[in-house]
Amino acid sequence: MAKKHFKSGFVAIVGRPNVGKSTLMNHVIGQKIAIMSDKPQTTRNKIHGVFTTEDTQIVFLDTPGIHKRQSKLGDYMNQTAFNTLGEVEAVLFLIDASEGLGGGDRFIAEQLKQVKTPVILVLNKIDRIEPEALLPLIEQYRKLYDFAEIVPISAKMGNNVNRLLEQIQKYLPEGPQYYPDDQITDHPEQFVIAELVREKILHMTREEVPHSIAVMIEDMKVQDNGVVHIMAVIFVERDSQKGIIIGKQGAMLKEVGKQARIDIQNLLGSKIFLELWVKVKKDWRNQDRVLRDLGFHRDA
Repeated sequence: MAKKHFKSGFVAIVGRPNVGKSTLMNHVIGQKIAIMSDKPQTTRNKIHGVFTTEDTQIVFLDTPGIHKRQSKLGDYMNQTAFNTLGEVEAVLFLIDASEGLGGGDRFIAEQLKQVKTPVILVLNKIDRIEPEALLPLIEQYRKLYDFAEIVPISAKMGNNVNRLLEQIQKYLPEGPQYYPDDQITDHPEQFVIAELVREKILHMTREEVPHSIAVMIEDMKVQDNGVVHIMAVIFVERDSQKGIIIGKQGAMLKEVGKQARIDIQNLLGSKIFLELWVKVKKDWRNQDRVLRDLGFHRDA
């Protein structure tokens, strides 16, 4: 039975790389579905997170960080972010308050002028700045764009996030509940698992590796004893990167598997056996066929 006066809709989160988009969505959803890293350009696909209450359902689209493209993958990431803007009820323009207004924010604000969707400015990481610096910063951003709302938050600490959710609800129409109460993402489990493995590599490897890796789940099945057997392949572009990820006597790969296993077991609610392999696909970020195989589609 449909709920009376139920409001629902889609909300895009846009912003420069590393401003805290995934952190915000994970905090709202209450579970890790988008990976987090201190390295930029962590998110590559639109991640759908579902937040549901008794009278509201918000489907968040955590888009890739908009940045200057350096490869076909980068081009795909930017296009994915911009395509999202016309598909939603509201846009959250997330900025890093501790870094201040920069060229990247000006670029995004110009792109936002091309859409009619209400835009809420979200000043994240306010826990890193002095309170008296907030108002002057807001005034700087007001000059860029006519924002529907302006909400300062700390996604990491949870400060003011509930107020942000209240502001979003103002722009949602009455509509259906798209997903069941207990569903937090519309991505298949294999996608989330691959992302969790990639997150551990981002945390543990040097600067030359992160953007050169992709993870694909090649096999996943429940064994007779109830353990989920997962075989994942980590793709890199160079033999030297393969050596870094494997590590001395396999130590790095073993640690990646150990850390990923904890998050994956929490996600699935069952014991898992995780098998990791590393393969070299030279220059995969610029090969259309490989990008398609890894799930990067221009019309996504």
